[in-house]
Amino acid sequence: MLLQVWSFGRLAVMKELEIESHMTAPPNIAMAPVASDLSKPNKVLDVAIVGFGTVGSSVARILSENCPAGLRLTHICNRNIQRKQVDWLPSTVRWTENIDDIISSDVNIVVELIGGLEPAGGWVRSALRAGKSVVTANKQLIARRGTELIRLARENHQYLAFGASVAGGVPVISGLQEGLAADELVRLCGILNGTCNYILTRIESAGISFEAALKEAQQLGFAEADPSEDIEGHDARAKLTILARAGLRVSANPLDIQARSIASIEPVDFEYAKLLNCTIRQISRAEKAVGTLFASVQPTLVHDSSPLAAVEGGQNLVMSTGKFGGETVFAGHGAGGNPTAVAVVSDLIAIVRSRQNNGVALDEGTTSALPVSADFTSRHYLRFMVRDEPGIIAALALIFCRSGINIDSVFQKSGYPKSKLPFVITLEPCRNSLVEESLKHIAELDFHVQPCLNLPILD
Repeated sequence: MLLQVWSFGRLAVMKELEIESHMTAPPNIAMAPVASDLSKPNKVLDVAIVGFGTVGSSVARILSENCPAGLRLTHICNRNIQRKQVDWLPSTVRWTENIDDIISSDVNIVVELIGGLEPAGGWVRSALRAGKSVVTANKQLIARRGTELIRLARENHQYLAFGASVAGGVPVISGLQEGLAADELVRLCGILNGTCNYILTRIESAGISFEAALKEAQQLGFAEADPSEDIEGHDARAKLTILARAGLRVSANPLDIQARSIASIEPVDFEYAKLLNCTIRQISRAEKAVGTLFASVQPTLVHDSSPLAAVEGGQNLVMSTGKFGGETVFAGHGAGGNPTAVAVVSDLIAIVRSRQNNGVALDEGTTSALPVSADFTSRHYLRFMVRDEPGIIAALALIFCRSGINIDSVFQKSGYPKSKLPFVITLEPCRNSLVEESLKHIAELDFHVQPCLNLPILD
């Protein structure tokens, strides 16, 4: 069964789940039995935004122009407030450059939108200890410190909500844990980084180099001046860690998940991928097996018929596979001020609803810690760039044969110089570790112009 849940900006085609008095809060919210002001159902909750950048200003816009019942924006904290202050916010909103003004105030919920581990982590801890709930879009903080912060929120009878930390405005975390609560999820796969997806789709459509596509992405604001966090897969790795916890109930250190760069992808790879009825995307995937979490972030060949192949530009997509329900697809805008702000304000609304229904603590005991491996079994795409000479295929075949690896096909397009000749070998399904070991021996051969590119083929 294939169930699709598509999100377009502010609209999510998804049935709203009523929160009954006997149910727990939305599972992307960690919380404990509520106390003090949060236990008063009719009290309006005061909100402070920490970080008035693209997302922060969009959150403020929603709270000032279309504020949900039960919420009130009272504080904004940011550096250089003279430069940041806007005239469209009510004069009652207090601006400050000092986080201590927020921590010592009567604010009920702190929205953290500065990103990074520190000082954001210290500020979130201080807010929770001061009896304030926290909503955050900080993927790195939740991926690396989530367990600690969830525990701290529970100890202080507060909420920690992080639905905006993955896939921007796409309600994937709540969808996995609420909409699919009755299923046992075993696999997650998706496109989680819009920068990489934009670059790859530009290489594909325009036939330009990686460097040219990156420069274009930077000029258009899709990529940072230092794009390494995106290009090397670290951004997607943090998001995959959060999804594995939310959907697979597996706790993992993001640094244990293999992440590979997209910088080695060239236009010729899309030409060969087309011959295989495939395209190339940066794919984040996690699969729970007995005693192991298989997980990786890397450029991957996906079949043209896959929903993953249709994702272009800055959009995100997550596919989950359940033991009973089969595949579910969540897709939409994964970045940008307005979509992410919608996710942030949705978390604020969820806190209002949860306190009205006396929410109880999220059970952390159901999350297990498993060793992480990138040793998936799959077909493989190997692109070689060589100085042409007799016996190259024979030499490669001999090494693969020694490792027990079967060659599936060989492709060589005409029109390339003999001094720098690209050709592709695809392998039948085998473990990635076997392929990597064979490539170590292959790298010792003297006909290479550049290292072999090894990409999994996602079937």
